[in-house]
Amino acid sequence: MLAETIQRFSVMAIPILLGVTLHEAAHGYVAELFGDDTARRLGRISLNPFRHVDLFGTILLPAVLILSGTGLLFGYAKPVPVNFRRLRNPRRDMIWVAGAGPAMNAALAVIAGLLYHGIAFLPHGVAEWAEGNLVNMIVLNVMLGLFNMIPIPPLDGGRVAVGVLPDRLAMPLARLERIGIVLVLGILFLLPMLGDHLHLNLDISRWLVDATGWVSETIWTLTGNG
Repeated sequence: MLAETIQRFSVMAIPILLGVTLHEAAHGYVAELFGDDTARRLGRISLNPFRHVDLFGTILLPAVLILSGTGLLFGYAKPVPVNFRRLRNPRRDMIWVAGAGPAMNAALAVIAGLLYHGIAFLPHGVAEWAEGNLVNMIVLNVMLGLFNMIPIPPLDGGRVAVGVLPDRLAMPLARLERIGIVLVLGILFLLPMLGDHLHLNLDISRWLVDATGWVSETIWTLTGNG
């Protein structure tokens, strides 16, 4: 029983930790490429998950979502510090820095799909554990990437939107950054209640789950596992 619990926990925890760690490290690395070494100086371009873990966003929130049984699972880490003024072209480069995190999640999902072909060469017990990790690596990284592309700052999609929108739209959106996470959680958990009252489907979390399923299946097929 204990062994089953440990295995079930590990095949969820490892993909989540890898996903959020490499997501944040990618932000810092791309920021450095475009002229800002703040993350490097603060030790945040690191594969050490403990440098990125946020108690609520990386541990408590995913745990609550797993226990809720909604099928939605996401989280976030401590944001990598980026001084956008130090970027060579702040408005343009912010788009690349913000997009690096979700791009890393997409890459991890594809890599997991490719590695799946190696499971047949592993011993039975190890193969089962590896399969759980790789399947979750695809699904969780897709969900993490899609969640982060919601166009509300400080999520990556919000920063991309601020970079591409004209000033009259970008500036009000940028000012939402201080309350962005609260706003996103409200949209995910309170908007469905309002939708039920109005007889409308406003369940963004269900849309995310459905989109995750479609994108994961596409990656599964493209990597030759279909």
